[in-house]
Amino acid sequence: MEIKTDRLYSESHEWVLFENESTALIGVTDFAQSELGDLVFVNLPQVGDSVTLGTPFADVESVKAVSDVFCPVSGTVAAINEALLSAPEQINKAPYDAWFVRVTDITEKGALMDAAAYRALTEK
Repeated sequence: MEIKTDRLYSESHEWVLFENESTALIGVTDFAQSELGDLVFVNLPQVGDSVTLGTPFADVESVKAVSDVFCPVSGTVAAINEALLSAPEQINKAPYDAWFVRVTDITEKGALMDAAAYRALTEK
């Protein structure tokens, strides 16, 4: 399982890559995509939507189930990765390249972990 050291992680298995203090890309981790199985659909928010720390902002559908994706920050959706809408399998192939949203105007950050702490969480 790959865990990149250039980003932070939430307990609900999302990654956050801060571009600066108020802008970040968000996606799901390698651990999450492997637990979910083959993804066949992704539902993303709209540009301009507000997202709130700890609440679902997207969902993914696998052959197993539909699962919520929780936002690890609060802010405004500045961009969505439209490529995922027609090719959700990219999340399985390259979870750290398959970002879901770019969030700007970040007003709140959750309890995010570095790579070492996240690895410890996934090994429990």
